[in-house]
Amino acid sequence: METEDLVRLRRALHADPEVGLDLPRTQDKVLAALDGLPLELVQGGTSTSVTAVLRGGGPGPVVLLRADMDALPVVERTGLPYASSGPAMHACGHDLHTTMLVGAAHALAAKREQLRGDVVLMFQPGEEGYDGAAHMLAEGVLQAAGRPIDAAYALHVASSTLPAGVFATRPGPMMAAAGVLHVTVRGAGGHGATPHRAKDPVPAACEMVGALQTWITRTFDVFDPVVLTVGQFHAGTAHNVIPDEAVFEATLRSFSVAAQERLLTESVRVVRGVAAAHGVQVEVTATELFPLTTNDAGRAAHVGDLVRERFGEQRFVELPHPLTGSEDFSRVLDAVPGAMVFLGATPAGLDPRSAPFNHSPLAAFDDSVLADGAALYAELACSHLG
Repeated sequence: METEDLVRLRRALHADPEVGLDLPRTQDKVLAALDGLPLELVQGGTSTSVTAVLRGGGPGPVVLLRADMDALPVVERTGLPYASSGPAMHACGHDLHTTMLVGAAHALAAKREQLRGDVVLMFQPGEEGYDGAAHMLAEGVLQAAGRPIDAAYALHVASSTLPAGVFATRPGPMMAAAGVLHVTVRGAGGHGATPHRAKDPVPAACEMVGALQTWITRTFDVFDPVVLTVGQFHAGTAHNVIPDEAVFEATLRSFSVAAQERLLTESVRVVRGVAAAHGVQVEVTATELFPLTTNDAGRAAHVGDLVRERFGEQRFVELPHPLTGSEDFSRVLDAVPGAMVFLGATPAGLDPRSAPFNHSPLAAFDDSVLADGAALYAELACSHLG
């Protein structure tokens, strides 16, 4: 595909975003863009995923390349001529990922006879909190070629932090494990003027929030960091009414399996202890959402070598630390050695240090990176199948 074709597809996807696991219009656009290529296509049963297998001209390993396709429930405020006009927005750049993987499919198909092995193209819905990767794994994406996957790669663009065109990854932990803590504190409501005649759940819940933060700082090794942030807190209906219950939720982030296991179990114990001290009832659950995204050291080094060779030394940086966001591509990397790679897409004229970041209604991405992203996807496959 020419660069103009990539830009046209990306902007069509951007203007018509869909959220979650059911992305029928997005799926149609992907299938239309792949039409005519020598691919074995399978559409998802529990989601609108697309799995495409490109068979090489001879036997060899299998490489999986993944792109997520879903948008976010964010109202766009970029003012771009192709901006979404509805309640959803491609604020995380998945429209670029999808376009780049389509571009890679065309590039790989053009040299299919030279490839020794197969490529699995994983077009995934539902990355933003719907665990679309789990749906695709359950439906057999890792067995799509008829034999095990030998390497897996995913690209993710960033609307700030990295200059446009700069690739970044690291060995080992790449993105955080994520969980959620849900707490419902039940007391006995009453008049705000006579709290001694009620069992107020609000101060108990507030103390739980404080106790959790103190517990984090006094329990976990600072060199194996964790993050606990309360993002929701709801209680009461009027200033002079003690409510029956208070509810809060927190996100749990960590960078090792041991820390995540401890977060999930001991946060529950802390909350129950505070509830007992206040004489209130509590319902508390801590649930893992996504495991730690861990890059294989060899595959991550391979990405760096390939970028330097293909694009130049200045186009690659090794990240000093993992990112605190989470990814369901972690499920693929738990099963297959591979790497998650970031690509700067900060628009021209903006400072990467201050430009709006992914998920912002102002997040914008530079189309100039589309061709290089597609090229890296294709080069990663070819490097294993050459």
